[in-house]
Amino acid sequence: MLAQGVVISDGKVLLVKQKVKRGDIVWNYPGGGVEPGETFEQACIREVLEETGYTVKIIKPLIQRKEKQAFLCELISGTLTIEDDEDILAVRWIDLQDDMYFDDVSRPVVEMVINNREVV
Repeated sequence: MLAQGVVISDGKVLLVKQKVKRGDIVWNYPGGGVEPGETFEQACIREVLEETGYTVKIIKPLIQRKEKQAFLCELISGTLTIEDDEDILAVRWIDLQDDMYFDDVSRPVVEMVINNREVV
């Protein structure tokens, strides 16, 4: 099970550059696996903090599937840091209109936020 946080502030979205299981390197929303006893929401908040250094608050769900949930999050506090993890290569605030960083998986999610709609 996977939980992701979509953190938007000042027209930018927080993305991490990471190696994914299929071996590719992609820009993605911070997130990761749900640990035993954790809710998707708790995992989202923990993963965003671990991967980026930011504390966030969940605003609303964006995607709710059995194995994956993504949440729109509000930045509360923190300082941008890169987790000491071989899978996280960079963390960056990206302009919402900068298509270079989005792929077929991440673009529809950010478009949901821009257009103020949810997909279940």
